[in-house]
Amino acid sequence: MKGEQNLACCVGRPRAFDCEKALEKALEVFWRKGYDGTSLADLTEAMGINKPSLYAAFGNKEQLFIKAVELYETRPNSFFLEALAQKTAYAVAESMLYGAAADLADNGRPNGCVIVQGALSCSEAAASVKEALINKRLGNEAMIAERFAQAKLAGDLPVSAEPEVLARYLGTVLQGMTIQVTNGSDSQQLRDIAKMALLAFPQPA
Repeated sequence: MKGEQNLACCVGRPRAFDCEKALEKALEVFWRKGYDGTSLADLTEAMGINKPSLYAAFGNKEQLFIKAVELYETRPNSFFLEALAQKTAYAVAESMLYGAAADLADNGRPNGCVIVQGALSCSEAAASVKEALINKRLGNEAMIAERFAQAKLAGDLPVSAEPEVLARYLGTVLQGMTIQVTNGSDSQQLRDIAKMALLAFPQPA
């Protein structure tokens, strides 16, 4: 099952390279340089393939970027889905914020969030990519809101709680943490931000 969804583009195509590893390399380049700052030459060099092989396996640059973002969501950014599975609304927020603090400032890979930074840095020429990233962010926010709505129905949040506003609040803090890490904040500083944000999170009545 590993990598099945992201690498469906490679199924049935004869190839002399590992699609999964090539996509991981593409993700790293996009993560470091952004969508606009990444050239096809950057990608083919990092992935160890030529342009015809890239087009045959992944489509154009935009399609490759979207596949790389999908890979990002299931691996480096997997703390998000793990947080949604926590038993209480507070635990969801806590796991998500502290997970982001560890993930965003991980020295073993590029800092920050591909989805947030990609949307901020896209030029007008890459409007479709920017729109796709914004839709992913909104989709994630909707998933958080749905989880909080379930928590409210279960009595895990006060009746005055507004799930959509809480989800937007959490998303705003997470996006702000991304900006902070690009400014040089380390993991502990991000944890301090997370701790402060959790003070405002509503508790059950």
